[in-house]
Amino acid sequence: MNKLYGGVLITSSFMLFMLMVLRYGVMKNPVDGGYLTIPVTINGTNPLEWINSVIPPAVQNPDSDSQVISTDILISSLFSGSSFTKEEQQALQTWNRLKHLLDHAQGLPNAAGAIKEAASAWNSLVSSIEEQRQGHANDSSRTNEKQCPHFLNKMDSTEVGNSSYKLHVPCGLTQGSSITVIGVPNGLLGDFRIDLTGELLPGEPDPPIILHYNVRLHGDKITEDPVIVQNSWTVAHDWGGEERCPSLTPEKVNKVDELEQCSKIVGKNISQHYVASKRSHTSRRFSEVEEQSENKKYFPFKQGYPFVATLRVGSEGIQMTVDGKHITSFAFRETLEPWLVSEIKISGDLKLISVLASGLPTSEDSEHIIDLESLKASPISVQTSLDLFIGVFSTANNFKRRMAVRRTWMQYNAIRSNTTAVRFFVGLHKSQIVNEELWKEAQTYRDIQLMPFVDYYSLITWKSLAICIFGMEVVSAKFVMKTDDDAFVRVDEVLGSLKKINVAHGLLYGLINSDSEPHRNSDSKWYISPQEWSEATYPPWAHGPGYVISHDIARTVYKKYREGHLKMFKLEDVAMGIWIADMKKEGLEVRYENEGRVYNEGCKDEYVVAHYQGPREMLCLWQKLQEGKGAKCCGARR
Repeated sequence: MNKLYGGVLITSSFMLFMLMVLRYGVMKNPVDGGYLTIPVTINGTNPLEWINSVIPPAVQNPDSDSQVISTDILISSLFSGSSFTKEEQQALQTWNRLKHLLDHAQGLPNAAGAIKEAASAWNSLVSSIEEQRQGHANDSSRTNEKQCPHFLNKMDSTEVGNSSYKLHVPCGLTQGSSITVIGVPNGLLGDFRIDLTGELLPGEPDPPIILHYNVRLHGDKITEDPVIVQNSWTVAHDWGGEERCPSLTPEKVNKVDELEQCSKIVGKNISQHYVASKRSHTSRRFSEVEEQSENKKYFPFKQGYPFVATLRVGSEGIQMTVDGKHITSFAFRETLEPWLVSEIKISGDLKLISVLASGLPTSEDSEHIIDLESLKASPISVQTSLDLFIGVFSTANNFKRRMAVRRTWMQYNAIRSNTTAVRFFVGLHKSQIVNEELWKEAQTYRDIQLMPFVDYYSLITWKSLAICIFGMEVVSAKFVMKTDDDAFVRVDEVLGSLKKINVAHGLLYGLINSDSEPHRNSDSKWYISPQEWSEATYPPWAHGPGYVISHDIARTVYKKYREGHLKMFKLEDVAMGIWIADMKKEGLEVRYENEGRVYNEGCKDEYVVAHYQGPREMLCLWQKLQEGKGAKCCGARR
């Protein structure tokens, strides 16, 4: 599992807090002229808008059939022939071969919905492409416009009162994105809320809420003490289970990205030693608040006192730090993922001083890339013979990760000489802006395969199928490898190991898990119900950051898909193990080759595959290899 690095969080949040305290000390009113205002506009509009808190009336589904586009027609439009050039079609080489995915949706949550949403997104993208071709776009500069900003901010915000602020996030969030809110709880109660919401879908009354962060300073029906309540909401499932901090069951310690769901300090009595240590710092807030009583319970927010709160996106969920201390964690829930976030909404009794969203996903401007040609994938003819085909799972707005892969291990000689090929497998996004950026990226680098579904985590097994199709039907590869866009692959070592193993059929090579059990805890991201998998253990499988299958296995996967006999399972690496086990029952002689140098939770020296590597770590790993220092890890992600 990926780790969040508390030192960075605490340092950055505390520095912001100190700046805020200094400003607040000289200005009682945050809208006074002393602040620096940095207006940020997206397509000519300010992303932070004032809106009324009145809940809009629910949108009713139209009664007339003539007003409703049938699902069949909508989905069929995904695979209708479009007037793409031969070069443009390079991004769609597996597209039409996946037209029967709906027949393989059983066991995959929201599968039908993801294809329906993709059809809508695809139609919008195709219309946009056609407009730009015909010169009907607003102006020619739109093509070069930076549509996905790296950060958004707003300062000098006026008092919220009974209304709300919303900050539009055009390209979603990704791992490493953060939202910092500086404010002062005020008003009658001082209660306030931060909601991360998605796009409003046609026919639905309200958008999905990926995270509802509710601060109740005077408690609620369950407690009179201050409490933070975290939750999520969708039309299909309504509100999920509340996660409270302090927890009602403190003995049950859940962690997200190895950080507590609720910090143990929240709701605990503050010792005299704790108060004394805080007096030694420059924070006026702590010295004034906590002197009141040595038995006072700690709570990170207090009416009338300023705070700096930062929500940061991790690999498993969203973490909240307040004034430099970790307070809560919230695990992503099914179909509610960070790339879906399109708006940050802040409401309640809060004097909002500023909002900053940073680390947002943004693509590089190809016009300013010096080594552009060396980053483009070489053209591949149909049925080109390859030693190895590598399919990389990526999400639409992970622009930086893909660029890091292109600049590092995609520069291996085997890849540049076309004996090995690499392609990114990317589902559509619900944002047209992201899809337009993705299409431009696909046409520039020629290494992206678009998938005909919206990219929910629960559907990545379909990508496993897609890489088998590409490896067998588009090219002719001896071996097919699956990896992720945050994994560093030593391609030379993989090829060397395959040569030493010298097994051409029935091979599964990687970090093999032979005795794992399904997660039966419903709170787990990897929860599997008895209905999904009834047996006590899984058959052998290889961890997803990097495994290789031989061509006969890949071909059989595609054959079973075409015949309607491929069992879908939402954990893609386990699914491959299940498929191989079924082939073994049918007579295939299987060789499970364990590679202990595939590290699925970080990096260790002499790695073959290192997982959870950010763009900086990827570049560092590559530089060490180029300098002859060997496979040595970088940074703290070990």
